[in-house]
Amino acid sequence: MTTTEPETRNWLELPLDVTASILSRLGAIEILTSAQSVCSQWLKICKDPLMWRSIDMHNSGKVWDIDYDLEKMCVHAVDRSCGHLLDINVEYFGTYELLIHIAERSTNLKRLRLVSCFNISNDGLGEAASKLPFLEELEISYCSISKDGLETIGCCCPLLKSFKFNMQGCRPFHLESDDEALAIALTMPELRHLQLFGNKLTNDGLLAILNGCPHLESLDLRQCFNVSLEGNLEKRCVERIKNLQRPYDSTHDYEFVAKVHDTGSSDEDYLSRNSDFDYDDYGDYDGYSEFSGASDITNYDD
Repeated sequence: MTTTEPETRNWLELPLDVTASILSRLGAIEILTSAQSVCSQWLKICKDPLMWRSIDMHNSGKVWDIDYDLEKMCVHAVDRSCGHLLDINVEYFGTYELLIHIAERSTNLKRLRLVSCFNISNDGLGEAASKLPFLEELEISYCSISKDGLETIGCCCPLLKSFKFNMQGCRPFHLESDDEALAIALTMPELRHLQLFGNKLTNDGLLAILNGCPHLESLDLRQCFNVSLEGNLEKRCVERIKNLQRPYDSTHDYEFVAKVHDTGSSDEDYLSRNSDFDYDDYGDYDGYSEFSGASDITNYDD
């Protein structure tokens, strides 16, 4: 009795557009460190600028355990886009220099996401925002940005429709501030979606946002413990906002760890605890040769 061997599929026989679609579902790190090295055909596809309309630099956050330079890798990905970049996600390693590089080479950028990028300041963010007039969606989570940066963003990005400005929820004594809420209310009138997870705003700040952002459809106020939704304010939110998440609503679907900080006595103490991680200590990685100091990146460019 003879047995027939199972049929095998040659992935190189797939149409190029199908292969490109599959590869586009990988993150930028996976493409640059692995996928593009499989064969010359995949390398050619991975060098197509249209492959880099969206750049996702998602990583574990343990930058000290990564054997390659994420910033150098991100710069290379941005350069490959040749101005076609529309959407970029930078997590745990963003710097002023990187952000300006992105802004100068991606003037049509529509979506920017920055997570735990403590080395980006208000001034740096403002300078980048001035070069991104078509920005529609912005997320700034767990970064060292204050009202000054938000005001500049609002003035420079008139098309902004979605804004996420998230931080650790905090319930220590007298930590109240409407500065950021007022900056949003005064400069971002076209917002449809706003997430302020863990913000220190009060009812006054919320009222200013409702007055200044008349098109709001969704509002996330989870862990905004200084907000008390009751009476006329609650009624107005319920009538105006299609998707309203209240301060004490469940955080089960929140992307980050929703730990509440319950100690401390001042804004300065709170900020220092959330800004003392210095990513400059991990600025150089030598493990992966293409994105280490002795880079061979030029071998991949025409």
